[in-house]
Amino acid sequence: MTFALSAIQKFVLLVFVTFGINVVHAESYPDRPIKLIVGYAPGGTDLVARLVGPYLGRALGQSIVIENKPGAGGSAAASFVAKSKPDGYTLLISSASSVSIYPALNAKADYRQSQFTPISQLTIAPLVLAVNKDLGVRSVPELIKLAKANPGKLNYSSSGIGSGPHFAGVLFNDVAGVQMTHVPFRSGSPAVISVVGGESQLTFATTPTVMQLMRSGQLIGLAVTSKDASPLVDGLPGMKAAGLPGYEIFQWNAIFAPAGTPQEVVTKLYAGIKTAMSNPAVKQALESEGTEVHVSNSPEAFSQFLKTDTKFWERLIASGGIKAFE
Repeated sequence: MTFALSAIQKFVLLVFVTFGINVVHAESYPDRPIKLIVGYAPGGTDLVARLVGPYLGRALGQSIVIENKPGAGGSAAASFVAKSKPDGYTLLISSASSVSIYPALNAKADYRQSQFTPISQLTIAPLVLAVNKDLGVRSVPELIKLAKANPGKLNYSSSGIGSGPHFAGVLFNDVAGVQMTHVPFRSGSPAVISVVGGESQLTFATTPTVMQLMRSGQLIGLAVTSKDASPLVDGLPGMKAAGLPGYEIFQWNAIFAPAGTPQEVVTKLYAGIKTAMSNPAVKQALESEGTEVHVSNSPEAFSQFLKTDTKFWERLIASGGIKAFE
């Protein structure tokens, strides 16, 4: 005897089978290597990925394969992951640049932040406000006074339009009530060198790019861009103590999965991240490269942070009249 299934019965059976397969996959996750996609060439976010990857792999019981897909401010990698299968085997390590800023700057971007499942932040780091040694400035109030007396005449360099250092300058203009001119470069090193040579008068830069130059006296550090002092930079105040309490900006790196990733997989990934980042060796290695361990309290907490953080970048985009990346 044979029985014919109705259309509704077939649909219910399909849902049951699909759900059952997803549950099995989530329970066995991970059972093969995981790809961690980086949107940049070696250095910066790539360095964080390579320092953290082995420890995360150990925590999850699988190898982590780092794959570089540089291009367009990290957006090539973000686009790839956004369109990947949401099974937990293709992840993105990113800063705000490609997940929050790039889509906001580019109406024609082929992905949106909603196409990602936030897992957790990994690191956080302030920038350093440094000036040319011959500028005659030794404090933030002195810099503000000079900038107000010379509107538009002080140049601040950055690693490119839409970069963290660019936004740091936009925020400084807003909070301090000054008008400094942005001079973008294609990376951090030439931006810093332009200040050493006097082409630009100041910069907002990552710790590794300026520390040695400050130690040698070629640059003068005024403050870190966090509200409070950072253990990453001895001897420099945070912006609150430096005289600009309404100012705070920092860079972060985090891990994302494609939207639709099963909750069981998200939970396992977060647990693995928490375990990996609690290793003292990870903390020491990251701090030596100018960044601190900063794990979100939960994926949900990171998702809430991301909403607020994205609005922050969008306000700066509007305030600075920023149109697009270089």
